[in-house]
Amino acid sequence: MTMNESVDNFELLEPPSPEALVPDSPVEPWMIILAVVLVAGLIVLLIFRKKKTPAGLQVEARQVAYAEAVAGLENITATGTRDVAVQCSLIVRKYLSAAAGDPALFETHEETISRHEAFKNFSAEARAAAATGFSRLAALKYAADVPDVPAGEVIGESRALLETLHHGLMA
Repeated sequence: MTMNESVDNFELLEPPSPEALVPDSPVEPWMIILAVVLVAGLIVLLIFRKKKTPAGLQVEARQVAYAEAVAGLENITATGTRDVAVQCSLIVRKYLSAAAGDPALFETHEETISRHEAFKNFSAEARAAAATGFSRLAALKYAADVPDVPAGEVIGESRALLETLHHGLMA
């Protein structure tokens, strides 16, 4: 067509569809379904995997605390009666704190003994052993004149107290 020619065809043409101008998506419906199924499966797996019973977690915590306490008692290097009694008391109190959730680690001997709910999850034998054992350790720690007690005996008594507490924990 040249400029001099007249255009006598005034026919209106339909414009192209806008959908034809949009590129195809690389994501297919089956890909979306697969992704949803995988995510749901991972969520279910995590829920069942993390869902340990509270009793199972408590038993694990007790075993770890017990092993740490035994190792701590075996690794005491002090030789003085007072120093050994301080370390033994701290180790057994840490065990109580971790294994039974007892605040004995942060309390004085008198506060622990006077607390009525102290050692409530322990057998009667363990409660009696705790009262006797912690009183003995307190006497060794705070005596004006340091008693002449061999360090090995203090460690042995503390180990026996730990065993009694560990086996006497009922909850």
